[in-house]
Amino acid sequence: MSATFPFAVARTRSELASELNKLRELGQTVALVPTMGSLHDGHLSLIDWARSVCDETVVSIFVNRLQFSVGEDFDVYPRDLERDLERAAARGARLVFAPSEAVIYPAGEPRVHVDPGDMGSKLCGGFRPGHFRGVLTVVAKLLGLVRPDVAVFGRKDFQQCVLMRNMAEDLDQGVRIEIAPLVRETEGLAISSRNLYLSRQEREDALGISRGLFEAERLFRGGERRVTLLLNAIGAVVAAHPGLCLQYVACVNPDTLDLVEHADAGSVVAIAAFSGRTRLIDNVVLGDDASDRFADGSTIDESRG
Repeated sequence: MSATFPFAVARTRSELASELNKLRELGQTVALVPTMGSLHDGHLSLIDWARSVCDETVVSIFVNRLQFSVGEDFDVYPRDLERDLERAAARGARLVFAPSEAVIYPAGEPRVHVDPGDMGSKLCGGFRPGHFRGVLTVVAKLLGLVRPDVAVFGRKDFQQCVLMRNMAEDLDQGVRIEIAPLVRETEGLAISSRNLYLSRQEREDALGISRGLFEAERLFRGGERRVTLLLNAIGAVVAAHPGLCLQYVACVNPDTLDLVEHADAGSVVAIAAFSGRTRLIDNVVLGDDASDRFADGSTIDESRG
């Protein structure tokens, strides 16, 4: 944490502007890490990434109602602001912006929404209508309020990352979007705030998601390029975990999210599945998942599966 700029918390627009002015007066570059709180090691890795590319880091904590569909977990989404503030400060964040809903949406329902276009209806968007519209709308507002040089997102939400880059480029928002590596628990489960919902058995079943992806990665490294066979291998691993209900698994072009029939290095295999009542997402970038980070410091290898 900077000795010149002690850790601060802003809850209003004026408090945020005041803290940001202190940084800009001395020419500090600023990175924004947008979150919904319940900060875990994945979020903390985003703070690390942000601090490596900018002088100071702002973390936003806001559970955005607009990105939750009817019947989803908005009301029970994990919230622990005091713990989040402690973790952000300990990791070296300069400022946490923790606004109320009235601060973010002072007129109630926004009069303008950001439409993700056709790419917002692919993959997760096909099962969560309106989700990415809500995500892009709130992030556009956060970018307007913070005016960061860089915004950092995690690769676990791969489709979201692609849409963020599209929004920043198409709307000329003047921010560089950085995508940080996906972070996994030691057993391979992608770290997520929603992992807190899982019972012990549901957590064991959920490991079938990453194990299936690792199997596809192993086959790809062994020379397999037929997407049908890669996806079938994932399906077989998922089916061996009876507590999992597969929603989708797809291999896509990383730039367009279009389905591909022939996998190349850089193709993304994305998956969504329910373990119990908890919906989990994950992905691998074929040929490039040594960049994933595990709690024990290891990477994907043939011993995982």
